[in-house]
Amino acid sequence: MEQGPEQQFQLFVDVHGAALRASGVPPLYWESLQQKLAQEVFDAGDAFGIMRVEDEADEDDSEKVSLNPVTPPVYQVIITKEDGLQATDANSIFLIDHAWTYRVDQARQQLWDTPGLLHRMANLTGVEFHGEVPDDDTIDIVLADLWAFSHTYKLSQGTAEEQVPIWYVMDEFGSQIRHSDEPTFQVAPFFYGPARVAFSLLWPVRNLDHGEEVTWDHAHGEQNPLVRKCRLLPWQPADFKDIDASVGEPPEEYFKAVFTDNNEKLPLPIEPPVYQKDKTFKVYSDIKQVLENLDDPRFALTEDEEEADILYLFNHFKDFRTLSEQRPRVMVNQFPCENLLTVKDCLAAVTRRAGGADGPKWLPMTYNLCTELPQFVSCYQQREDRGEDNHWICKPWNLARGLDTHVTNNLNYIIRQRESTPKVVCKYIENPVLFERDDIEGLVKFDIRYIILLRSVQPLRLYAYNVFWLRFSNRPFSLDHLDDTQKHFTVMNYADGIPLKQIHYNDFIPMFEKQYPKYSWASVQEEIYKSFVELFQVATAKPAPSGICDYPSSRAIYAVDLMLKWDADDDGRRIMQPQILEVNYNPDCVRACKYHPGFFNDVFNVLFLEEATGHNTTLLS
Repeated sequence: MEQGPEQQFQLFVDVHGAALRASGVPPLYWESLQQKLAQEVFDAGDAFGIMRVEDEADEDDSEKVSLNPVTPPVYQVIITKEDGLQATDANSIFLIDHAWTYRVDQARQQLWDTPGLLHRMANLTGVEFHGEVPDDDTIDIVLADLWAFSHTYKLSQGTAEEQVPIWYVMDEFGSQIRHSDEPTFQVAPFFYGPARVAFSLLWPVRNLDHGEEVTWDHAHGEQNPLVRKCRLLPWQPADFKDIDASVGEPPEEYFKAVFTDNNEKLPLPIEPPVYQKDKTFKVYSDIKQVLENLDDPRFALTEDEEEADILYLFNHFKDFRTLSEQRPRVMVNQFPCENLLTVKDCLAAVTRRAGGADGPKWLPMTYNLCTELPQFVSCYQQREDRGEDNHWICKPWNLARGLDTHVTNNLNYIIRQRESTPKVVCKYIENPVLFERDDIEGLVKFDIRYIILLRSVQPLRLYAYNVFWLRFSNRPFSLDHLDDTQKHFTVMNYADGIPLKQIHYNDFIPMFEKQYPKYSWASVQEEIYKSFVELFQVATAKPAPSGICDYPSSRAIYAVDLMLKWDADDDGRRIMQPQILEVNYNPDCVRACKYHPGFFNDVFNVLFLEEATGHNTTLLS
């Protein structure tokens, strides 16, 4: 039975109402919008026109940072409807088509491969391009200038890859609508489910006369005047160098807010549990590698969570209070508040306790784009003035595998990243220690993963697993083509069809020392271990929720990923300085179990029996 107009509209509201409300679209326009979407009505041409603005000079153009030496023409969109536009008219909502939808890591290839796309984007950004064949120089300029025209949304469902933010460029009509602090219209992206197509919606905020300009606010909803000024930099250049770029440890309220958002419940104080020396511990786990590889006779797997002595869980455990009240002797593979290490904005915050104007030497300079945007912009502009390297890497707070991670030296690019998902921006390591692969001509980046075992917080008992794992880039390193993931990233083990270079740590060490004969691996690793100890010292220096909670029944393993960079010590001697990149909770241990079948036997003996001898670990603290 075919649905009538009322049923069709109600279904539209049921499916899309929440998104429309979140975007601030007045319900007055919803029925007209549903009809225009169903019938694909693009009627903006009946109400608006595009007019070129002649000889309009921007006083701040001299300050604009752009790779494009050509000044693009300036246009404005005006009301051409003779009797103007009424905000109270239910039909005063319009669809704007999207000229291009892309994810950042695919943008360059799409500009190469899609016929006509580079021409269209070059015309839009004012880049001169008259050739038939795309070239890297033109693509570089277009991509750099595109951040004044790109906007973003993300899908709420699907795999982690599918939820990476999507960027889009509105068509020539939408892209010529200029910014205003007192806008006449609002614009919002809208994903129409039945057609699986995204549009932008345009509606007036007041009644408008014939000839009035159509404008919208690129920083809509931003209440902080300084942050608003930062967010508008891609359209309104400004100088932030007089702002203090230094950032210290956040106040206690920051950590309390993080704790509240994480929905954890802290445990009650308990006495450290004491067990019989010959006890066999029953282990409940939902982790495949544990179930398949833990065969030490001191541990027995059980499917009954209620009878377990040890809970070794894949997902985050939250209710430590109930556990401490009802089962204080049950050990668990997590610490309360460990997200202070494993979430990137918190990691940067707690490490500032290590002191120094720019934080510890073993962590790249980091800013939280949500809370420290003005300080970052000041830092960027000051470094630019001093002629210092200004390559940065934007990382989501809580995603792994390099997803939605971007390397750039474009300030506008970084500012716009703030609009997608919460991110930190870290100083990109422009002078990494490189490695010569025998199958590639040239030196490549590499990173190192260590497994760290945290036995207790008070006192701090920290171990490193003696085996470490290596990841390598697939292309020689250079500070260009910053969107080339095989040159600038090492995470290749999750991508289909991309080769993964593996070298066992025992083979790597002599190869490394042959390439760098002045640097023994033992001395390099000693500095790495020092950085781990300092990291966990600052992370446990304060009581929860400002630090990892001291809970006697908690144990945990973490993967710490790091790189080495060239630096100088206090005497000016060239050194290899460890750079901690991130700390991962419950790391993927497939390779560990494949090449070292006793891995989880070693881990369980050290964490739960505190028997380190003969279990392939080194006591760090």
